[in-house]
Amino acid sequence: MAAQSVFRRGGDDTVPNSLDIARDTFTWLVTGPHPVSLNGRLFPGLPDRYIPLDEVRDRLLARRCPQATRDAVWAHLVLRSRTEGATWTVAAVGVALPALTSVAATLTDRFAGDPADIHAEVLRGFLTALSTIDLRPPRIMLRLRWEAYRSGHQALAEALAGPTPVAPGFRSTPPHAPWGHPDLVLARAVADGVLTQTEAALIGATRLEQVPVADWAAQHETGEWAVYKTRKRAEFRLAAYLRDGAAEADPTDPLTDQVATAMALAHPAVPARDLPRSSLSVSVAEVESAEKPQGRVSKTDPNSGVQGCGTHPRSARPSEVPQCA
Repeated sequence: MAAQSVFRRGGDDTVPNSLDIARDTFTWLVTGPHPVSLNGRLFPGLPDRYIPLDEVRDRLLARRCPQATRDAVWAHLVLRSRTEGATWTVAAVGVALPALTSVAATLTDRFAGDPADIHAEVLRGFLTALSTIDLRPPRIMLRLRWEAYRSGHQALAEALAGPTPVAPGFRSTPPHAPWGHPDLVLARAVADGVLTQTEAALIGATRLEQVPVADWAAQHETGEWAVYKTRKRAEFRLAAYLRDGAAEADPTDPLTDQVATAMALAHPAVPARDLPRSSLSVSVAEVESAEKPQGRVSKTDPNSGVQGCGTHPRSARPSEVPQCA
């Protein structure tokens, strides 16, 4: 009996999920006396024998597995999928299933609708990338995973952009601003010109997906320090964008106050006296009054200066020392 699906929700046991089907099919490939295997002699770091694909998957997931071994195995799987199809396409999906499962779970974590379509798009994006991905750069699996994520994310954005039903009847209302999902916040910032696609991908990978900055920099052939600076500048723009957007959002949206509070705590407001002269929150009259001196800078009366502050502290009681202006 197949294992219970981790994707099906209550009342959906009769509806098969694309990732469940892929898992069950891959299980058939590696079950029995003659499982689909790889020749370990062809790959550095693997045992000198034929290795079933489920064991290959576990070895590639191990932290101690060299990146060169992972890339060599994945290049082999992609090429066999392109040339032989069928069995080896299912084999590639099965070896990638832990990553695809993680992507699908991340995208549908807070999605109240049916996740089946989003999971199907994750799988479709991966299969499309199998036939198009360049095998010469390193980290083949990471790039395959990102293609699956982008495909699923687009399906999620389309699902959330639909009208929200309002009871009673069949009326609908536009959806609230998508503050609740960080991926949609990044997508909206790109659409509004606040972030570039590269900056959004950088923030999404290193902040949401926990990809190390060093790995992201190596993948994009740029300096690690430059990546840190790029991310910092992009996040400052994104924070200002969210603060401005929170003020204009729907006042009935319960998430608006939460976003405004979070952004205020993360970036405290600057006092008016510290704002530059170009700030729109400072009036012209306030600028002119700030430029005019309110009194004479130096006193010229006889009691001014050091002498006006009284005698030496040792020769007078504290109460007899007059206050300095």
